[in-house]
Amino acid sequence: MTSTSPAAPAGDGAPAPDAGTRAAAAAAFGISLEEYLLPASRRIQLISEDGNVLPVDQQGTSPGHEYPLPSDEELLAAYRHLVIGRRVNDQAYALVRQGRMAVYPSSHGQEASEVAAAVCLGEDDWLFPTYRDTVAVLARGVDPLQVMVAYQGTWHQGYDPKEHRVSVQSTPLTTQMLHAVGMAKAAKLRGEDVVTLAMVGDGGTSEGDFHEALNFAAVFKLPVVFFVQNNKYAISVPFAKQSAAPSLAHKAVGYGLAGERVDGNDLAALLAVLGRAVDLCREGKGPFLVEADTYRMQSHTNADDATRYREAAEVAEWEARDPLRRMTAYLTSTGALTEELAERYRQDADDVAASLRDAMNAEAELDPLELFDHVYTVQTPQLAAQRAQLAEELSRSENQEA
Repeated sequence: MTSTSPAAPAGDGAPAPDAGTRAAAAAAFGISLEEYLLPASRRIQLISEDGNVLPVDQQGTSPGHEYPLPSDEELLAAYRHLVIGRRVNDQAYALVRQGRMAVYPSSHGQEASEVAAAVCLGEDDWLFPTYRDTVAVLARGVDPLQVMVAYQGTWHQGYDPKEHRVSVQSTPLTTQMLHAVGMAKAAKLRGEDVVTLAMVGDGGTSEGDFHEALNFAAVFKLPVVFFVQNNKYAISVPFAKQSAAPSLAHKAVGYGLAGERVDGNDLAALLAVLGRAVDLCREGKGPFLVEADTYRMQSHTNADDATRYREAAEVAEWEARDPLRRMTAYLTSTGALTEELAERYRQDADDVAASLRDAMNAEAELDPLELFDHVYTVQTPQLAAQRAQLAEELSRSENQEA
């Protein structure tokens, strides 16, 4: 993604643009530091809900906040993940109803945000997801089977974070943001070219860890993109009862971060905004906060009844903004998405869903002693003793059954 516009003088009264600072970023865009830090007055949107490119004056852009439309190649690569993500979401939800998975927090309707978060990062960058960000984790190349064992309850974590540079999916709210900041600080101390991206929901922005993460990252000028998926509800609490800020993107300026608000169901706009945020962080001009305006189409989890706190008409209104339908219409209109290619993506998605279904329907073979294998890098004497005690009890039980 192109991260900068042609250089122009900074606005009157702007701080001197030292290289590698947010002031330098503002100068490169030809705007003041305040204009750089504050989000555009309207959310950024490039593709209309019916799949057409919006006129420039309707894209929500302003000087210094212009975003180019990603290429068809970039969009097709991301679109494939979008198709697979939707299929996996729906398959996982069905597996919960069939009793094959204990719980699943669906991101149906939010998949564009999830995909963009994953694909905007480089190979050496790190993703720090929440419990709802399964599609983002899959888009980073993690095997779906390794992800779903956590929701099945057979393993706490089925994949190696270091292999995929994807942190453990976080159930505690917002702790992953501090982890992302810590990783960015460590990488900076080691001189490594690493950007971290921390995902969080609108409810998570009410947590103290959110404040601590943003403040620390800003003070130490760390390469962190904070990505807020504002899906309008913190379980049953509507956004209006969580914050009185004009937008969550406006929270950035209070910490000295740049913020931007984007249509979270517009894959093209997401790739453009997040891509620029990652580029700016890599150039030393971060951190950056991006708020995606999106919606949780299904219940919080299978244990939640969303009809108790929102109306069907509200859900129907957001169905018209479906990110998959919108990008399908756009790519078809440009000729980039042929019927042959669309069928190939659908088959890829069906193959993933079938593998997931078969694996979840198989009876898991569990070894209770594995509970002790990954608690510490070097096992403590206490854990070793507990493991030996359990091993003895299991052996005695087996002998009695024999």
